[in-house]
Amino acid sequence: MNSEFEMTTVAVLGTGIMGAPMARNLAKNGLQVRAWNRTRDKALPLQADGITVCSDPAEAVTGADVVITMLSDGDAVRAAMSAAAPALAAGQVWAQMSTVGLVALDRLAALAQAHGLVFVDAPVQGTRQPAEAGTLVVLAAGPADERLEPVFSAVGGRTIWVGEEVGAATRLKLTTVGYAITLTAVLAESLALLRALGLDPSLFAEVVTGSPLDSGYVQAKMKSIRDGDYTPSFTVRNAEKDTRLIAEAASGAGVRVDMAVAAGERFRRAEAEGHGDDDMAAGYFASFPADSTT
Repeated sequence: MNSEFEMTTVAVLGTGIMGAPMARNLAKNGLQVRAWNRTRDKALPLQADGITVCSDPAEAVTGADVVITMLSDGDAVRAAMSAAAPALAAGQVWAQMSTVGLVALDRLAALAQAHGLVFVDAPVQGTRQPAEAGTLVVLAAGPADERLEPVFSAVGGRTIWVGEEVGAATRLKLTTVGYAITLTAVLAESLALLRALGLDPSLFAEVVTGSPLDSGYVQAKMKSIRDGDYTPSFTVRNAEKDTRLIAEAASGAGVRVDMAVAAGERFRRAEAEGHGDDDMAAGYFASFPADSTT
């Protein structure tokens, strides 16, 4: 473990919409950062921020105090950490910050145990903008290792320790991301219905703005749909994936999540129409026929 006078070294595996700004904020806060991404060219711009871009996961994790995984799903995380395995050392901290669901998380925890790693379940709440601003909410469960303090404070505005039980943070994350996903789907559906009924969606904003139904999040997604700007903060593809993880967890708990299931169906239709890499507000297009120009 580093002394307080030594620089913490962090390996970031996955530098997409979330991982890249997280890596930048880690470097900005004085941590030594090594990054790996499956498509290396997408990680190369991080070199301008003083981040070492590595050719493979093993190179990234060698000698790192903390390893962060921020990848699309549990299979991608497992593949990256399996590739890193020859360079992993017992006692390293693995902060699993992707949203992978409970079944995948159990497999990842077993992988961590097999390599003697300190495994922390730490998904983040937030999208691209708070990731860039370093104001994500880190939901953490597992050992509260002191090496994580500068890491979590660099990427997040708050850290909520849910408990020592690995999986508790992921369970919380599935409920909070489910709220955001279903709210987005309902909003998109309402605006689509308004347009189909022959009215300007801006009228919806007039009714909602300043009312108990209003929020900064609602305003942002309304603007995205009204302006036709679907620059991704959280993609349709990732939202659809998360609805499946939510349904999986709900099934195991014996409860129904009808809204999440319905949102998943909308996202699948939008993805089939070519909107998978757009912001999840593009679920709006699921309300119209595939050949519609609306």
